[in-house]
Amino acid sequence: MAKMSCTRNFLLLYSITFFISTNIKGYVTADEDRKVYIVYMGSLPQGEYSPSSHHLNILKQVIGDSSASNRLVRSYARSFNGFAATLTSKEVQELSGRKEVVSVFQSRKFKLQTTRSWDFIGLHESVKRVPSVESDVIVGLIDTGIWPESESFSDKGFGPPPKKWKGACLGGKNFKCNKKLIGARYYNKTDKTGARDVDGHGTHTASTAAGGFVRGANFYGLGKGNARGGVPSARIAAYKVCSPDGCEGHYILAAFDDAIADGIDILSVSLGISFGIGPYDDAVAIGSFHAMKQGVLTVQAAGNDGPFPLTVSSIVPWLLSVAASTTDRRIIDRFTLGNGETLIGSSINSFELNNTMFPLVSGRDALKHAELCDVDSAMNCESQCLDERLVKGKIVVCNSPYQLIKIGETHGFGSIFISDSVEYNVPQVLSLPATIIDTQLGNKLISYINSTKMPRVSIRKSEEIKDLTAPVVASFSSRGPNAYIPDILKPDITAPGVNILAAYSPLGPVSDDKNDKRSVNFIFESGTSMACPHVAGSAAYVKSFHPNWSPSAIQSALMTTAWRMNATKHTDREFAYGAGHVNPVRAVDPGLVYEAFEADYLNFLCTVGFTLDQIKTISGDKNVSCKKTVKGSFGKELNYPTITARVKEKTPLNISFPRTVTNVGHANSTYRVKVFNDRIINVNVVPDTLSFKSVGEKKSFVVNVAGRGLPENYTVWGSLEWSDGIHRVRSPVTLHTPVTF
Repeated sequence: MAKMSCTRNFLLLYSITFFISTNIKGYVTADEDRKVYIVYMGSLPQGEYSPSSHHLNILKQVIGDSSASNRLVRSYARSFNGFAATLTSKEVQELSGRKEVVSVFQSRKFKLQTTRSWDFIGLHESVKRVPSVESDVIVGLIDTGIWPESESFSDKGFGPPPKKWKGACLGGKNFKCNKKLIGARYYNKTDKTGARDVDGHGTHTASTAAGGFVRGANFYGLGKGNARGGVPSARIAAYKVCSPDGCEGHYILAAFDDAIADGIDILSVSLGISFGIGPYDDAVAIGSFHAMKQGVLTVQAAGNDGPFPLTVSSIVPWLLSVAASTTDRRIIDRFTLGNGETLIGSSINSFELNNTMFPLVSGRDALKHAELCDVDSAMNCESQCLDERLVKGKIVVCNSPYQLIKIGETHGFGSIFISDSVEYNVPQVLSLPATIIDTQLGNKLISYINSTKMPRVSIRKSEEIKDLTAPVVASFSSRGPNAYIPDILKPDITAPGVNILAAYSPLGPVSDDKNDKRSVNFIFESGTSMACPHVAGSAAYVKSFHPNWSPSAIQSALMTTAWRMNATKHTDREFAYGAGHVNPVRAVDPGLVYEAFEADYLNFLCTVGFTLDQIKTISGDKNVSCKKTVKGSFGKELNYPTITARVKEKTPLNISFPRTVTNVGHANSTYRVKVFNDRIINVNVVPDTLSFKSVGEKKSFVVNVAGRGLPENYTVWGSLEWSDGIHRVRSPVTLHTPVTF
């Protein structure tokens, strides 16, 4: 996978204006060079209609007959309407003004964002399953492709694909599907590898979600056990949209277009854009809307730009946004100094040194050119600062984990890095014997080096220990509040995303070092990319028990049954983990669900700034209308499983949130509500008792929140829980004032 982003350009983030004040009809760049833009035209018209001809005709009207066909990159014609084309800013403006066009936006690059993890969340091998139905569930992965020969995708014991499957195996030369991996497509037709995964990311996510049972999976002996996905009997279809340069938006939208029409049940998308973009020019937001219309739930990684606020990039309510958290398996490295003292670091070190001691030197003491490099640069082991004669065959101590490659190039044997950054908290696979320690241990290490003429060290191979603090949201996991739709809590849920062992492409890079020539079939990875398929697999597990449930019902079931997280470990609480930690076994029997359908989401779009003409185009229904809701309410009235609002600071609170629940538990049941208030607010639910006489019956209630005004940069937390004595249906209640610097 692409390694976790360390982008920290917050001024750029906060210069983004909320999308309701943006011209949602177009995205215009000052650069007059042609670039690929997506022209989104909503739903496909009913009746006789030729999308490709219509798209080409529109282009001809804008740019002329002669070059139109060469400028058309792709038509979207299976599940929704639109096309991609190379355009200038002037042509973008002209297209944006056309009535049949919802939005025009540049095709941006999206970034790529197990043996133990499924046991940790309670989905053991022995849990109740319905194999015959699970085998009819199809999980689609929009990612870097797949390695079809992986043992995780063996079709031993599988029957023919489900009859609903309308897809194809178009993986390219020497690519074969089977009864487990039933479909594959790729979209960059210059890619000679076809749908084959040469990165490893797509194979890892696919096997996590729905990989089959593999005995003895491990990474150089680490994590050894029986690997499996959440729904081992489910089918897989892979849609390759990524190349080494990133994942193009127009390819992503093409994958949605195909996957929906192919008959996918659950879509897993471990891709995103740093800090997010508005839903009007987000390929995943648009594609997942049309997936929802056809009964397909999309699960997306929340992003890897934490721990800072307003960084979650998966923002729309019709998809499930996933944060990443730890499991109870922690990987550590022990290293022993020449004085006999043993310290503990953090990395995934596969090298066995058999307790051999190696000379130890700090980057500062290996300074090559004092006139070119200062002491700090040398301690960071920056390029051209290390004297090869002083580091050759030694373990080098540095302050920057990014310089391991430089140490190898100067013939250093290995390294110990001193860092309190995300790399310390999340072990990385390294290409040399190495580990990362925090600054407190770093000071002790430097003191040892300074205390002896011949400092020495031996780094042991990594080992696994029990982490009793888990689950804790990873520091890299992107946080809310939702920068674009502040009354929708994102992320929705958290799931295992640290040290996840899963299948890998043997052509995929084992580390960031291009000189690392190792090849593996299983590897440890961390990121919200890894958390996303855990929830996609959980959603597929729920669907195997309830094949007819709507996407929102499955989403609600997963959210309202989630484990409560330990709030004392998270200062940002629900902005870090949403409704809580995924619990797929409980989600099969949630008791009540909050459902929302296309009409509800269209009305939601009315409240966030879309025009009625745009909404009619998106829906394909010329008779659709907006209900009488408050424009700018940003979704407070949407029937969502969590309750959130952004409020003005120092202004008294008096907010109402209407909600409706559907009984999916026992026919005759009575639910009573318990409210947990923050001391600053008062949460009142009317009525406080809901009595049901049948399954499928709906009941409505209103959540009223009152209180004194909140200070600047302030959040209050509460929750409500409906219970019939058997089920517990929990919803967080979160109010926040705007985040400012």
